Amino acid sequence: MVRKEFVVEEVQKLMDNIDQIRNIAIVAHVDHGKTTLTDSLVARAGLISKELAGSQRIMDFDEQEQARGITIKSADISLGFNYEGKDYLINLIDTPGHVDFGGHVTRAMRAVDGVVLVVDAVEGVMPQTETVLRQALKERAKPIVFINKVDRLVNELKLDQQAMVQKLVKVIVSINKIIKANMPAELKEDWTIDVAKGNIAFGSAFHKWAVSKSSMDRFDISFKTIYDYCEKEDHKFLVEKSPVDDVLLEMVIKHLPSPKFAQPYRIPVLWKEGNMESVEGKTMTACDKTGKVVGIVFGIVYDEHAGEVGVVRLFSGEVKKGDQLYISSKKNFGKVQQVGVYMGPDRVPAERLSAGNIGSVVGLKDLYIGETISTDPIDPFEQIKHYSEPVVTKSIEAKSSKDLAKLIEVLRGISKEDPTLRVELNQETGEHLMSGMGELHLEIIEYKIEKEKKIPIQTSPPIVVYHETISAKTGEIEGKSPNKHNRLKFVIEPLDPELVEAIEKGDIPEGRPKGKENVEKLVEKGMDRDEAKKLWDIYNKNMLVDGTKGIQYLNEAQELIIQGFEEVMAKGPLAGEKVVGAKITLVDATLHEDNVHRGPAQMLPTVKRPISAGILIAGDTLLEPRQKVLIQTPQEYAGDILTLTNGRRGQLLNMEQEGETTTITTVVPVSEMFGFSNALRGATQGRAIWYQEFEGYSSVPRDIVPKIVRQIRERKGLPAEPQKPEEILEG
Repeated sequence: MVRKEFVVEEVQKLMDNIDQIRNIAIVAHVDHGKTTLTDSLVARAGLISKELAGSQRIMDFDEQEQARGITIKSADISLGFNYEGKDYLINLIDTPGHVDFGGHVTRAMRAVDGVVLVVDAVEGVMPQTETVLRQALKERAKPIVFINKVDRLVNELKLDQQAMVQKLVKVIVSINKIIKANMPAELKEDWTIDVAKGNIAFGSAFHKWAVSKSSMDRFDISFKTIYDYCEKEDHKFLVEKSPVDDVLLEMVIKHLPSPKFAQPYRIPVLWKEGNMESVEGKTMTACDKTGKVVGIVFGIVYDEHAGEVGVVRLFSGEVKKGDQLYISSKKNFGKVQQVGVYMGPDRVPAERLSAGNIGSVVGLKDLYIGETISTDPIDPFEQIKHYSEPVVTKSIEAKSSKDLAKLIEVLRGISKEDPTLRVELNQETGEHLMSGMGELHLEIIEYKIEKEKKIPIQTSPPIVVYHETISAKTGEIEGKSPNKHNRLKFVIEPLDPELVEAIEKGDIPEGRPKGKENVEKLVEKGMDRDEAKKLWDIYNKNMLVDGTKGIQYLNEAQELIIQGFEEVMAKGPLAGEKVVGAKITLVDATLHEDNVHRGPAQMLPTVKRPISAGILIAGDTLLEPRQKVLIQTPQEYAGDILTLTNGRRGQLLNMEQEGETTTITTVVPVSEMFGFSNALRGATQGRAIWYQEFEGYSSVPRDIVPKIVRQIRERKGLPAEPQKPEEILEG
């Protein structure tokens, strides 16, 4: 084994040669072979033996990952290679493929300039393949493709040579369709994949061979050769002729960009609020290590000894121990105590981190994922937007009250490391509610708390996170303050779906609007210009608009009105769930001249009562999260699967047959997914493969809304029936 300190010395030397750096992520659907492929590159760099590559899964160093055989979190490693007489540095991130851990993929995309998209030749382009590719394209990370497990087409599916080629072409066409749909015109041509370009390889990561156009020409290998040797199961010949690490390394170096090449087109997309003509804009575009420091924190790791470690992609400048860096969200400076690089499971100290590289920074307190760090105050980068939302919740308590403070600390740390986990304290019951992407996500967190942090806990059965929304517009609804000196009138109506979608995607940021650009964005999405100018707040995909004219003292009451609006949106009147998709317009106000009579005790009820009553009048109903479920099954079980999904309120989207296999795509409410895997195994004698991904929220059927509302209210310790609008207004 090579000592990692020596490796770091080599990495340090290679950091400055910007043209010979590649920042890449390996991405794919679950079980398509990412970690196995990564092993071959790690072995090529001399960190593990070539014999163990593929079975060691060095990047799955977490105990849970080894036990379950899946990647749970992204792992970073910096590798040095000599290729055609030049030294290259590849900063590589191995990402998870399971949908519950998709947040790790989203965050990795911000850090890299290119991705190796791995696709299983038999399964083809799966839902998560499409999701990770779209995420890469959105962050302008250029793709190359490795079609894995090609031997399965021959040995398992028994395809002839022509059918094998057709199957591979189908995969390429599917990928190019996604690239063309998600890229601007000027990049489409360059970014599409094509065998002739050499940016696709075919092979078997497990058997350690691969071919690309270049290697086929170089080693005189044809598809017929591959077919014949796969049929004989003689992988040794193919490995000797065209080893996977050789082919992959060549593709990464020749077809993925260096930071210097990528940053000119990536920075304007990632730093939309920034001024590209500023000093920082120019040094980032040039990837200049002598310029001012600008970087983004795309990961946070808690270290028992070092505390909070920020995993950083540096776009310009150089970071050393002792540097003072500006932390954008905190609006203050922090002192760097140590920098380092990642070697899979180990973080190894380094002297410095320079522009275009990925590494770690210790000493900057209270970071968050997506944080901008810089020498001087600058506009922050675009928020890292996660595509899925936490949809399954459990309550969690420490078994012993002496562990309560420790549990709160651990939960705070875990939710910083993983922003797709939401933790909130239920003030009424005193319990902590933990929301995650799915049952597996929460299972992993529970394991971490109990086994790694040694805190005995008890959790409730999983519950589903619903949202409240409205379907109609109200007339003016007046709220009076308890002292009768202040009156506010509101109109409540559904928010335009295009605006809701823009907030969801992160095109329109939540919070108090900033600057003229925001007004232009809102107008572009169909909002009236005068309304856009008088928008006070965006919260939980809801808007608060000031529709009044010339009201005295309104500016003094504004903060409390916003606070009241946010409190109602966080806990709706129907079931105490979050409200989404509502536009609340303040249309008139009468305020007492003395601010003593306009304190929180007077103003908050004046805001909350009419908005809560108005939401009920406007047709308050529930939205439920849904999963898109893709099931591959032998055709004889297709009927049983349809019966099973229909019984769980499934909505069939598509059904295709290829050979003996039927692929069913359906959308099922999350509340109906508990116990689904066991039921599916029973219906198909364990012969179906299935995957799921978040499909967004949709309305709960009207006939079951009252039942679900009662269940939620009961669980929260609220009266079984919601108050009527007139009761709310009377207080």
